[in-house]
Amino acid sequence: MSSANWWADYFDAQYLLEYEPLFSPERDRHEVARIMEILGLPSGARILDVPCGQGRHAHLLAEAGFDVDGFDYSPDLLAKARARGTGANLRYTKGDMRRLPARWTGRFDAVLNLFTSFGFFAEPADDRQVVDEFARMLKPGGVLIWYGGSRDGVMARFLERDWWQTGDGTLIAQERSFDSLSGVLSVHTVWSGRKRQGSRDHRIRLYTPTRLSELCADAGLIVEAAYDGLADRPLTRRSSEMLLVARKDERPSPRRRK
Repeated sequence: MSSANWWADYFDAQYLLEYEPLFSPERDRHEVARIMEILGLPSGARILDVPCGQGRHAHLLAEAGFDVDGFDYSPDLLAKARARGTGANLRYTKGDMRRLPARWTGRFDAVLNLFTSFGFFAEPADDRQVVDEFARMLKPGGVLIWYGGSRDGVMARFLERDWWQTGDGTLIAQERSFDSLSGVLSVHTVWSGRKRQGSRDHRIRLYTPTRLSELCADAGLIVEAAYDGLADRPLTRRSSEMLLVARKDERPSPRRRK
């Protein structure tokens, strides 16, 4: 797989192992409780989680009474999500988030893009297309919640190297570099454990709140609130994570400037 399409096979069992320390039932429930608080939607509201990964949020939202669709490209993560359980109000679909199903147009009360699940693609135009797709999924007045890294804050606290250990003793080390012109963060990961070792790279384009808000506005989504990650406090220039709440305009989307 070319480095430009690193995302096509990156989210596998190794990914689950690498980021194991970040995944816990307590964290998942905390995140979902905050999302529900921000949305304020009634039971039965339709929610799209894209990309949904291993279903950490989708499963709990369905448990809380929402009608949930999860959408992801990774067969490994979708298998993990389905193993958590599915039902009449929880479904999973495989696909590319640049081209969401036509039948879902205008179906959802909320679209969720969580846990730094944006900026994967080589071309910025693809990121713009993803935001357009999110907007197309929403009913008029529906809400997009975008939660991920904030370029300003990440750069203010930039960490070139770090390492950690997983539950099975595997040592994970990362080395990072950032291109200020393209906004692309490049990460080289090396791992070594009792059974195996290896390395690989991934890249993600980081956005400022201003630029992401502009992409939303071009798609007819108006940012109503910006938080310091999941905390109930305003976004600042030193926030390493941001959560934006954008509502779909009731009026027709503006024509994009050429």
